[in-house]
Amino acid sequence: MAVAELYTQYNRVWIPDPEEVWKSAEIATDYRVGDKVLRLLLEDGTELDYSVNPESLPPLRNPDILVGENDLTALSYLHEPAVLHNLRIRFAESKLIYTYSGIILVAMNPYKQLPIYGDAIIHAYSGQNMGDMDPHIFAVAEEAYKQMARNNRNQSIIVSGESGAGKTVSARYAMRYFATVSKSGSNAHVEDKVLASNPITEAVGNAKTTRNDNSSRFGKYTEISFDEQNQIIGANMRTYLLEKSRVVFQSENERNYHIFYQLCASAQQSEFKHLKLGSAEEFNYTRMGGNTVIEGVNDRAEMVETQKTFTLLGFKEDFQMDVFKILAAILHLGNVQITAVGNERSSVSEDDSHLKVFCELLGLESGRVAQWLCNRKIVTSSETVVKPMTRPQAVNARDALAKKIYAHLFDFIVERINQALQFSGKQHTFIGVLDIYGFETFDVNSFEQFCINYANEKLQQQFNMHVFKLEQEEYMKEDIPWTLIDFYDNQPVIDLIEAKMGILELLDEECLLPHGTDENWLQKLYNNFVNKNPLFEKPRMSNTSFVIQHFADKVEYKCEGFLEKNRDTVYDMLVEILRASKFHLCANFFQENPASASPFGSMITVKSAKQVIKPNSKHFRTTVGSKFRSSLYLLMETLNATTPHYVRCIKPNDEKLPFEFDSKRIVQQLRACGVLETIRISAQSYPSRWTYIEFYSRYGILMTKQELSFSDKKEVCKAVLHRLIQDSNQYQFGKTKIFFRAGQVAYLEKLRLDKLRQSCVVIQKHIRGWLQRKKFLRERRAALIIQQYFRGQQTVRKAITAVALKEAWAAIIIQKHCRGYLVRNLYQLIRVATITIQAYTRGFLARRRYRKMLEEHKAVILQKYARAWLARRRFQSIRRFVLNIQLTYRVQRLQKKLEDQNKENHGLVEKLTSLAALRAGDVEKIQKLEAELERAAAHRRNYEEKGKRYRDAVEEKLAKLQKHNSELETQKDQIQLKLQEKTEELKEKMDNLTKQLFDDVQKEERQRMPVFCLLTISEFEKEIQLLQAQKIDVEKHVQSQKREMREKMSEITKQLLESYDIEDVRSRLSVEDLEHLNEDGELWFAYEGLKKATRVLESHFQSQKECYEKEIEALNFKVVHLSQEINHLQKLFREENDINESIRLEVTRLTSENMMIPDFKQQISELEKQKQDLEIRLNEQTEKMKGKLEELSNQLNRSQEEEGTQRKAMEAQNEIHTKEKEKLIGKIQEMQEASDHLKKQFETESEVKSNFWQEASRLTLENRDLEEELDMKDRVIKKLQDQVKTLSRTVGKANDVHSSSGPKEYLGMLQYKREDEAKLIQNLILDLKPRGVVVNMIPGLPAHILFMCVRYADSLNDANMLKSLMNSTINGIKQVVKEHLEDFEMLSFWLSNTCHFLNCLKQYSGEEEFMKHNSPHQNKNCLNNFDLSEYRQILSDVAIRIYHQFIIIMEKNIQPIIVPGMLEYESLQGISGLKPTGFRKRSSSVDDTDGYTMTSVLQQLSYFYTTMCQNGLDPELVRQAVKQLFFLIGAVTLNSLFLRKDMCSCRKGMQIRCNISYLEEWLKDKNLQNSLAKETLEPLSQAAWLLQVKKTTDSDAKEIYERCTSLSAVQVTGLA
Repeated sequence: MAVAELYTQYNRVWIPDPEEVWKSAEIATDYRVGDKVLRLLLEDGTELDYSVNPESLPPLRNPDILVGENDLTALSYLHEPAVLHNLRIRFAESKLIYTYSGIILVAMNPYKQLPIYGDAIIHAYSGQNMGDMDPHIFAVAEEAYKQMARNNRNQSIIVSGESGAGKTVSARYAMRYFATVSKSGSNAHVEDKVLASNPITEAVGNAKTTRNDNSSRFGKYTEISFDEQNQIIGANMRTYLLEKSRVVFQSENERNYHIFYQLCASAQQSEFKHLKLGSAEEFNYTRMGGNTVIEGVNDRAEMVETQKTFTLLGFKEDFQMDVFKILAAILHLGNVQITAVGNERSSVSEDDSHLKVFCELLGLESGRVAQWLCNRKIVTSSETVVKPMTRPQAVNARDALAKKIYAHLFDFIVERINQALQFSGKQHTFIGVLDIYGFETFDVNSFEQFCINYANEKLQQQFNMHVFKLEQEEYMKEDIPWTLIDFYDNQPVIDLIEAKMGILELLDEECLLPHGTDENWLQKLYNNFVNKNPLFEKPRMSNTSFVIQHFADKVEYKCEGFLEKNRDTVYDMLVEILRASKFHLCANFFQENPASASPFGSMITVKSAKQVIKPNSKHFRTTVGSKFRSSLYLLMETLNATTPHYVRCIKPNDEKLPFEFDSKRIVQQLRACGVLETIRISAQSYPSRWTYIEFYSRYGILMTKQELSFSDKKEVCKAVLHRLIQDSNQYQFGKTKIFFRAGQVAYLEKLRLDKLRQSCVVIQKHIRGWLQRKKFLRERRAALIIQQYFRGQQTVRKAITAVALKEAWAAIIIQKHCRGYLVRNLYQLIRVATITIQAYTRGFLARRRYRKMLEEHKAVILQKYARAWLARRRFQSIRRFVLNIQLTYRVQRLQKKLEDQNKENHGLVEKLTSLAALRAGDVEKIQKLEAELERAAAHRRNYEEKGKRYRDAVEEKLAKLQKHNSELETQKDQIQLKLQEKTEELKEKMDNLTKQLFDDVQKEERQRMPVFCLLTISEFEKEIQLLQAQKIDVEKHVQSQKREMREKMSEITKQLLESYDIEDVRSRLSVEDLEHLNEDGELWFAYEGLKKATRVLESHFQSQKECYEKEIEALNFKVVHLSQEINHLQKLFREENDINESIRLEVTRLTSENMMIPDFKQQISELEKQKQDLEIRLNEQTEKMKGKLEELSNQLNRSQEEEGTQRKAMEAQNEIHTKEKEKLIGKIQEMQEASDHLKKQFETESEVKSNFWQEASRLTLENRDLEEELDMKDRVIKKLQDQVKTLSRTVGKANDVHSSSGPKEYLGMLQYKREDEAKLIQNLILDLKPRGVVVNMIPGLPAHILFMCVRYADSLNDANMLKSLMNSTINGIKQVVKEHLEDFEMLSFWLSNTCHFLNCLKQYSGEEEFMKHNSPHQNKNCLNNFDLSEYRQILSDVAIRIYHQFIIIMEKNIQPIIVPGMLEYESLQGISGLKPTGFRKRSSSVDDTDGYTMTSVLQQLSYFYTTMCQNGLDPELVRQAVKQLFFLIGAVTLNSLFLRKDMCSCRKGMQIRCNISYLEEWLKDKNLQNSLAKETLEPLSQAAWLLQVKKTTDSDAKEIYERCTSLSAVQVTGLA
């Protein structure tokens, strides 16, 4: 097909435009080869004659289906205007900032915050293929991460673009994506540190420029390291070509690096006052641009953020302050005043305040600094000369020093960041993010632009080679013949710059010369390259610049400053001064052999994919150019050793207006960043790629019936293309795709459009013809009717007269009667003939039917007799045969049953004997208790008698002692009176004697007087002594009597206390009572203590008495319970006797029917004898037990009567005790009533059971059929075995009867042993297969069995057993769930059983809130002894965890199906809207050939639902799970719809609504309308409706507002 054939009427082309670069026009007339003019119709309606020639026709515009395509390589016409128009549609109209261009992501800076970078968007892109979602920086990052994880190959993301294009933000978002999707498992938060490095590097390396408020003034390559689990373990950073000149100079409306302004904004804070800073307007280095503030940026807040990130990376405050010191010193250095001294000298004052601060901060001598800022030392071979400098030279030296210090500080900060991001483990793979400057061209371009463009040349070369390599790989993968593609190779430009004797080498050579100048170097360039290298030019109007033809554009460089910037030297004396600084950080910057600024090179081991040339000369390593070239070599080696991914950032306008599209600026950047080169390379090969399915769906309208008859779609596509495109070179068939040359898809679209237009014309023709014919026929019928009535009126008017009317009416009446008569005659004849024929026919048919029926009746009679005879003969033979077989089988069965019955009888005898032994043991226990009771009663009577005797004796002794005491007191009084009388007599005698003495003194002689006096005095003294001795004797006698009384009292108390518990008595006495009992005091106090001790003893007697009464009550209860057990056993044996009697009757009947087994009689008689013996023995045992129990009850009653009399006697002493006894008697009566109630319950149960067995026996006797009788007998035997087992369990628990309040029911329990618990858990939980349980048994079987075991443990009141069972069950469920985390059926099964088990524990817990809906029988089965609320909480937590994992597995299984089934699959015929996939899917990690459909979604949902129902999951949980699944379907579909603008169309809305109806139909089919799942699809339903409605007028907006209540305004605008 010739290209000229495409230039037909209605097709559109692009023509150049000075304002918009390109503008669209429509071809008004067909173009023919040889025409000089192409008639065009512009969009504004004007016509234009555009001059053309066959070799340069205007580029064609793409079809509308390709407009707004998210991949530029998918465009049919690949050229500059098509790319520009596609970007304009996506950016300016659709507000989409990302577009693919093959392997490149084109990112337009929106100059506005967009809500497309949240964590939800990150998770939406995580795990998706690159071509499945709308273009995004996250899609590129995900592709890099996925290829790294899958191929174990290092990756690189290269972000480039102009200043202000958004490179830094794009790199930041890419790193944030890696940090989010690959969270490290450690607590080091490495990903947070990686992200925290960005604010620091932006603060010290970014600045405001005229194009960007946050422009990166350096290149950065961040290498993020991952371990084998693909988790971040560390990072490293390498920087390139910091713009040091910005430290000392800024253009108008630009700023210095952000960190300086942040410091100045925080200068007034206390921690920064020692830096002696002020506002930014006070310093030369921060005020040159004229504007120190960025609108919307708070520098003080940014400083706080910078300090936080420093801290997050582990930098202490001392380190931060050291950095701030150096930054402040640079600012003060810029303010040092240098004054000119004449024309040849300059000077700096040592008193300069800024100089002093500078020296103070860095620890320098201000005098030396002032000296060497204005002088330089020149060292020659013979002498050293100090040469003064002029003021400009001194200013340059000062600025060079400031730049040097800042460069060292920048490298040092980067080095410390790398140290903070280092990792101890081994790096498995890494992803590098390169944020580097794009191609730059300004009005004045200098050394920095030269290096930047040199780097972009290297990157462009690497990019071209990579694109070419991908093209080659794609062709080889699809088996397409590969041909050499001609693409631009910029190796000549690179050789011009870096080869031997190139620009850089000549620059380094000139820098080595002492008197080298920029002019001399430029002259060398002219001499070497002008007219010799076509890529190098000399401007016509300038001798100070040169022009290089780069891949993007020609750039003119000014040579001024090249040598100085390349040298980047600081005078030696200034370096020595700084090296001797007392500030350690500053001194380390200028050491002879400083440490490497970055350990990056030592940590990377990469192998270059391309051999690179390394510099040879050692001298070049010291210049900036040589360093930059070396670092560039290392960068290229790294990139060549990785898989690159490209992001090209585009600046849409220079005014920073949001979503403003400047075509000129964008075209310039597209040319510079290599996007158009990619387009050109793709256009030279096969840029359009369609899968066979896509092609078949899109162009099926162009296929013929013969072609559609082929079964293989690939063959159909080949046949169609061979027919439609004659030139086979315009397309190629691959394995999975069809490759088209440029323009072929547009040609196919043209054919398809023509076909559709022709079809529309045919449809319109037929519809219009049908409408016209319909209109014509309707008009024709109307005309005929009108004519008819008109002509009739005319005829009537002409022909009608009075006579004619009368004749006409008369003729009509005659005709009516005549015709009626004729018709009636004819009808009569026909009716008679018909009746006659029917009569004969019906008779004939009836006779024939009668004869047939008669023959059939006779045949039936003959058959009946014949068949009856045959049946009787066959029945008799079969009956004889069957009877023989049955009799033989029954004999064997009966023999076996008799043997089993004998065994059971023996076992029953043994059990009865054991029961008798147990009864004997119980009798012995009762006798012992009776003896103990008698002894206790006798003992108590003895105590009472002794107490009475002791009290009487004590009272008598006390009375005697009182009498004796009173006698002693009277004697004492008498003695005292006698003593008084004697003393008075003695006094009188003494008085008389004295008088006599005085009288006789004179009379008697002197010698005689003393002798007489002495004799008289001695006599009186003797009498006085005698009286005193008598008094002492009397007192001793009284004391001895008192002592004897106390000893007797102590003996009495000891005797009383020895008969009781002394400690108990002492505990009942108060301290004062004990003192009164123990102290040697008066007898009265001892007597009082004795009375209190007596009262304590009486209370002790009373307590013992109460204990005895309680024991008696317990014995009474045991007696009642034993009697109940005996009655129950008797009933069981009566039932057993009835069953045995029925067995005996059945056996006798069978033996009477068949005399072939005479031995049965003897066995039956033996069995009857054994049964009778058992009955006799059991009756004897029961009668004995009844007699003993009656005696025991009589004895207990007598003891109760005796105790009653004693209790009455004691009541007279204390009324309080009587009340307590009355309460105890009431309790005893209540317990007796409860026991009577239990008796009644057991009697009713026994009556029910007896009625049941009577009914069963009646049914067995009534049924005479032999087969049914045998079956019933089997059932009876089985029931008998169950009864015997129940009886054995009852007998086995007889020993525990006295500890329980009544008999326990073991119905609904599973008995197991403690040692079998592990086997139970292993078989019931760990080794259980859900499918076998679900198919063959009930789904909740494990839960019910476990609960039966729990009830059994509860009935035993064994806490350890129950605790062990519950812990083992919970641990087993956890283990089986952990081992099958991905098994949906296992999770569903155990979620169901865990919920069933939990519900059982709640229902039978005994708590009222869970027992509301229980039946009385269910309430009887509740747990009695333990509260399992804690275990219920644990089980509830386990069930919740299982449910969460259950939902996760369902979401994981259904999520890959949702988008293909709900969005991509086209189930509605005729609305297919597939677009070409383009170039981007070549790097997709998954080759998705098998697509999912809506049927796949419904099948998956049905599988989930069926599995849940089969496993018996609670209906409420099923509804909740379905609701969550539908919510996931709606959310994923809606999010994908928002992220894929190519799906936002009317036809897709119809498809979504159709799919939603399928889901609603599924809900209705499964009876899940009440699950609220339908409501979760409401946002998706509204979104589908929104895609179908008009959105042009205000009424449309109002309707959308009213209908779309579940969508937000942002979502509505996104879909609109």
